[in-house]
Amino acid sequence: MRHLNSLLDMIPADVESIFAVSQELKTRSARGDRPQVLSGRVLTQVFEKPSLRTRLSFDAAMMQLGGNSLFLTAQEAGIGGRESVKDVARVIGGYSDVIALRTFSQKLIDNFIEFSGVPIINGLSDERHPCQALTDLFTIREAFGDLKGQKIAFVGDGNNVANSLAIAAAICGIAMSVCAPVGYRLDDDFLKQLKKKYPDSQVTQTDDFKSALKDASIIYTDVWTSMGQEAEESQRRQVFGPFQVNAKLMKLAPKTARFMHCLPAKRGLEVTDEVIDGPQSLAFVQAENRMHLAKGLILWVLEKPIG
Repeated sequence: MRHLNSLLDMIPADVESIFAVSQELKTRSARGDRPQVLSGRVLTQVFEKPSLRTRLSFDAAMMQLGGNSLFLTAQEAGIGGRESVKDVARVIGGYSDVIALRTFSQKLIDNFIEFSGVPIINGLSDERHPCQALTDLFTIREAFGDLKGQKIAFVGDGNNVANSLAIAAAICGIAMSVCAPVGYRLDDDFLKQLKKKYPDSQVTQTDDFKSALKDASIIYTDVWTSMGQEAEESQRRQVFGPFQVNAKLMKLAPKTARFMHCLPAKRGLEVTDEVIDGPQSLAFVQAENRMHLAKGLILWVLEKPIG
């Protein structure tokens, strides 16, 4: 049975398969052709964290493929008190063909994989955001025609998005530079794990903008304060203030570089309006691609061909 938990569990052929199906379905959708290959199938989403893109991208993907999507908050599902996670996972699994979770705890996703009996998709945890990272690489390939020779400069907090993006970059053989203050970078244990799995991975970390953005194809940023870190917001604003992606910073990269943000954005903090709304921005193409990638991903975990 296939799951998407961590990108470390995937091989390049898995990623290529998901991308190929996602691209075919996106192209066909633009022509008004939406193959109803998941008629009668059910996706259940269980979220501890609120969401716009994750929830709607899976809803729309499932509906456009002819299936159905159900949604429960973790409280509605009884997680966290009313029932054991084991029991909840088994019950939801009995009603569903695939389950997507958006959680704080990575352990909750691991428990659903163990007990639900159906494919599980990690829609986000505090440690990982594989759906976003796959969408990001899909978007980069779409924008540049090829992933070969590309470089990502991630400016800001070395969070779950940066973590998964680094894995995706390693799988696809492209370079990534994390430009972040000391204490907010990818941790050493993760980098050792990444290097062990992908010896040729090219991840560097620095606080020097010029070296990070030199030859970069993509300038990527995310919020400075993620959900669950609200108590640190004031401190984080001070620490990350110099790491704002603005027009001046973008000029350190080649003119052909594009800007990406996983959204939601705190405009005026990690990015300025002129950048996110400017001609170099892919942020909203990236957001739409969450839906197209979700289609390919759902079919991949279900081992279901387009037909």
